[in-house]
Amino acid sequence: MAAQVTLRNGEKVKVNDHVYCSPPWSVRDGTPYSVARIMEFLPPEGASKGKGKAKEIYTRVRLAWYYRPSDVSDRPVADSRLLLAAIYSEVCDINQLRSKCYVLHRDKITDLAGWKKRPDRFYFNRLFDPYIKKEFEVIQATDVRNLPDHIRQTLISRYEYVVAEKEVVPDLTDTLRLCGTCDQWCAYPDTVGCDRCKKFFHMGCVQPPLLAKPSRGYGWTCAPCSKRHEEEVDSHEVRHLTPVTKPKSNAPAPRGRGRPRKDRSLAEKEENLDIKYFKMWPFRYFGQYTVAEDTLDPDDLIFPRAATRVGPKYQAMIPSPADNTASPDAEERGGDSTVEVLGGVHTLSDEEVEEWKAALTRKPENLYSVDWLTEAIRRFSQAYLMNRGWSTVDMSVLTRTEKWKKGETRYADKEWTAEEVAAFEDGIMFHGAELRAVRDEVGTRSMPEVVRFYGHWKNSRLKEENKRIRELRLSHKDEEDEISISQSITPLSDDEGSTVREPSKGHNSCGACRTRESETWWRAPKGLATEILCDTCGTNWRKYADLSVRPFREDATPTGKKGGDKREGTPMNSPHPKRLRTSLTNGTTPPPNGTTALQLRCQACQKMGPLGRIVKCQKCSLRIHAGTWGVFVDRDTLESYICAVCKDEKAQEACLNTDCVLCPSRKVYEKWSGHAEFLRAIKATEGQGWVHVLCAVFSPETSFTDASRFQVVEGISTIPRQRWIVRCTICGEGRGAVFRCAECAKEYHASCAWNVRHRFAFEVQPVRNPRRDTVLVTLKGETGILTPVIYCKEHDISKRELFDICETDETGESVMQIYTRTYKQAPVSQAHALLRKAMHLDMVLNNRPEVVDTTESDPRCECCGTHYSPCFYRSKYYSDRWRCHKCNWPNLIGQKAC
Repeated sequence: MAAQVTLRNGEKVKVNDHVYCSPPWSVRDGTPYSVARIMEFLPPEGASKGKGKAKEIYTRVRLAWYYRPSDVSDRPVADSRLLLAAIYSEVCDINQLRSKCYVLHRDKITDLAGWKKRPDRFYFNRLFDPYIKKEFEVIQATDVRNLPDHIRQTLISRYEYVVAEKEVVPDLTDTLRLCGTCDQWCAYPDTVGCDRCKKFFHMGCVQPPLLAKPSRGYGWTCAPCSKRHEEEVDSHEVRHLTPVTKPKSNAPAPRGRGRPRKDRSLAEKEENLDIKYFKMWPFRYFGQYTVAEDTLDPDDLIFPRAATRVGPKYQAMIPSPADNTASPDAEERGGDSTVEVLGGVHTLSDEEVEEWKAALTRKPENLYSVDWLTEAIRRFSQAYLMNRGWSTVDMSVLTRTEKWKKGETRYADKEWTAEEVAAFEDGIMFHGAELRAVRDEVGTRSMPEVVRFYGHWKNSRLKEENKRIRELRLSHKDEEDEISISQSITPLSDDEGSTVREPSKGHNSCGACRTRESETWWRAPKGLATEILCDTCGTNWRKYADLSVRPFREDATPTGKKGGDKREGTPMNSPHPKRLRTSLTNGTTPPPNGTTALQLRCQACQKMGPLGRIVKCQKCSLRIHAGTWGVFVDRDTLESYICAVCKDEKAQEACLNTDCVLCPSRKVYEKWSGHAEFLRAIKATEGQGWVHVLCAVFSPETSFTDASRFQVVEGISTIPRQRWIVRCTICGEGRGAVFRCAECAKEYHASCAWNVRHRFAFEVQPVRNPRRDTVLVTLKGETGILTPVIYCKEHDISKRELFDICETDETGESVMQIYTRTYKQAPVSQAHALLRKAMHLDMVLNNRPEVVDTTESDPRCECCGTHYSPCFYRSKYYSDRWRCHKCNWPNLIGQKAC
């Protein structure tokens, strides 16, 4: 019978069960539970496994971890039940197991919506490898059909799932592919398929043999098909077959038979599915870099693999001994003269060791310093080996000379100042154990110094905590005194400090949903309005890492003012609500009136959203979704955020005229309605000008230095001249760059089209045979090229699948951010900004009219009479007269000159 262990909540778990795992609250610091699978139970460390029928004592457990998507990426995921599998295990204390849960592959679940509605249910369909930082697809082993029968049967008999790259999955799940020449199985890496007869061949079986596969986007045909095609072309009998399409019908779609009936027996059957495991793992890697025959070996590694890094690109080219031109007088390494002695304590006698200890130091704190003791052993050992007395060792000198370094090196770090310690503690409070971010907060210390100080600082905190606990035990005070010492928060023993018995005054409302009554209060993670969560929110956070934080209202009334006693969520201009009841439910804690929350309306899509998702400038009151604005704001500075335009009023780094360089003057488009508030969202250009976010994103010629933040806009000068001279069909102006409707031939300015409420959106255009350099995007189940489109409001676009500019994907990234990150990022790694700007201007100058190099020593402009200009142009009407660049510029852009 398999071993079973009873958890603290009474549940019994066995091997291959899924459980929640978490250390005590003081260790995990507010992070949610981890989900894992029990691989085996282990006895105490150092104890041998028991033999016979005697009952073994298990104190440890080996767990196979699952990752949440938020663990491997900063992008939020809407589905809190989605996990990522991993071929990674760890041994943990058995007391860290919390309760039982259920995890299944997506293909094993018949009703996913019903599965996610049940508590403690999770699913996965991908695997994350923590070593190569890459995600892989997970498919059932029975779905793999493109394999020889003996390999496929071995794979199915051992494993339940197969891990592979996304691009390899279609080849694995295809029917068995045999070579058209040798009738042997065609492995994926060495196979090429004919585009006409759909047969597959080994690359070495065709004549002539292929050295490499065709490039992406190109096809290949075998010799018989190529010859047949040439004969058809020569006979002029080539006929292109008309694809057979299903005739359209106006009949309504067939109705379904209603919602499926809930079958509890089916759900219980899915929970107890029999999953195959081989050496404690249900899956193995079988992808692009796997040799199929190696899977027959039971000892073959199951971990994901990457491309080989053997070669001069990744490895150093070591010259041969014949090419070694080292000087014969060079000191040979490995001899007595090059060895550095770190310690000679083992050569001392017991009397010498005691004498050495007495001569070490009179400062007791140095006896516990690892850096000081290491240097002391080094210096005393050198004095002993050189037959010098102990008095010659001077430990007051904090630097030492090393053999292979030019300067002197400190053996201990400098003392940290009070300002550095305060900055360090603030960084720890905000970033946690992310020491690189903490190093940036300190600013004056290197990374090794921050790591060493973190160890000392953590030990000092543990010392203070242990001292406080010892004093608390010796004091023998009653429970009320203990509550006051712990600042009115006393953890219960059933969940290692996760619960709160008596919330403190002023902070006893839920930090997520703002509820004021709960039978159990849980500690909240950092960053919420209060330090506690109600029972529902606490359970959702600990198990599913999901918090539905109630947003603050924008028109919230401060506490203590008239109307502040209204119920949460009641409009401030509504009639006075009924009086709140004063009696509370038995067993609940009455919290005080909490602050109400902010709810903002985006001025681009006119939809409401919480503060943080929608950002508001405190100076100009512009409110737009952060992803549509290209803004990243820390949570602590949300309420004091100031946009770049308002900041530039003081810094004056860009042009003081904030008119868009791609639109006509502001007076033209400000005559429209208040819908133009979104047009106040502008970004700086490489020429210190300003451009609308809408114009910059929808112009195909522009790019961004930082695509995620929509800054700085480059490539304005590369917009074709034709777009500058066409008159707008809305305002009639001939200035500014125009955009064409995706449905008709109308052209207009982006600002004018936005004001008359034309549709600005993004469309995923599918590509049948993409080229190698084609970048595809997958957005809400559609794969293709993401394209910005503008439609006149008169067109019927109900049948088109369009994505609004403020719409987000499953990870929370806006469509505009996905588009700019994929297609609008400037090549910042290839050239610096000034060189890229010069390249843009070169493109413009090459397309301009002829610039005449005058032979006159002092040419004069016929219009303004100036003698100074970067270049002079020959007059359009008189060959012996000249015009300066300023006066001739209207001719270059198609306007009337002087």
